[in-house]
Amino acid sequence: MSKRFSPLVGLSWCVLLALFIAAVFSPQVAPHNPVRERLLDRLLPPVWAQDGDWQYFLGTDHLGRDVVSRMIYGSRVSLVVGFAAMAVGSALGIVLGVSAGYAGQRLDEVIMAVADIQLALPTILLAITMIAVLGPSFTNLVVVIGISGWVTYARIARAQVLSVREKEFVEASRAQGGGPLRIVCRHIFPNILSPLIVVATLDLARTIILESTLSFLGLGIQPPTPSWGGMLSDGREYLLSAWWIATFPGLALMLTALSFNRLGDWVRDLTDPRL
Repeated sequence: MSKRFSPLVGLSWCVLLALFIAAVFSPQVAPHNPVRERLLDRLLPPVWAQDGDWQYFLGTDHLGRDVVSRMIYGSRVSLVVGFAAMAVGSALGIVLGVSAGYAGQRLDEVIMAVADIQLALPTILLAITMIAVLGPSFTNLVVVIGISGWVTYARIARAQVLSVREKEFVEASRAQGGGPLRIVCRHIFPNILSPLIVVATLDLARTIILESTLSFLGLGIQPPTPSWGGMLSDGREYLLSAWWIATFPGLALMLTALSFNRLGDWVRDLTDPRL
């Protein structure tokens, strides 16, 4: 077995494939309506426990809602917010990083100073403050999580541009009259894309966890829309009597983050010529 593709990588692909299928086909896959309350069926345990019901394979929560169905619909929230926030953060960071690396001097100093200021602030505290000011909504959540992660992209893009901008092919294009925008788009950006793809893959785990954290605190996706963070928040008061409410969403969140991280390591191994 090649070190570039291990059983862990295969397992990660399987987990993510199942996650994408659940997210895309949630109405067809989910056995129940995730927001419908059935108080007569509240706090039913998983099917293998005593008093478990095959109708609710992983049990029900304190309002009688099916845990499996809520997890399936919650995967849609996590993936949409994760990819959208990653897109916002990467776009902002790459533009600022490339601008800082290519322009240099004052613009570089200003952008890196702003990055240093943001790095000095705890990410979760910054996100909580911005959500508290803007208000909890899907758009605000994506923007806040995206802004919280632009620094990593900016620093990597800047470092890559600094190493590429003095190469012979860039100097040749400049000598032929190529403008800054043409040089950046046609010669510099394609040569710095590989490490940015790796960072984006790894950043997906961060955005998904941050979304769940904010939802857990009541500042993310608002009820009754199901989310993994919201399910963790609902289940924290029932950890001793109904452990399954919080345990299974927590496991799903952990497996998703680990799978994206392992996938990012695999992409790094594929794109790094030194490996």
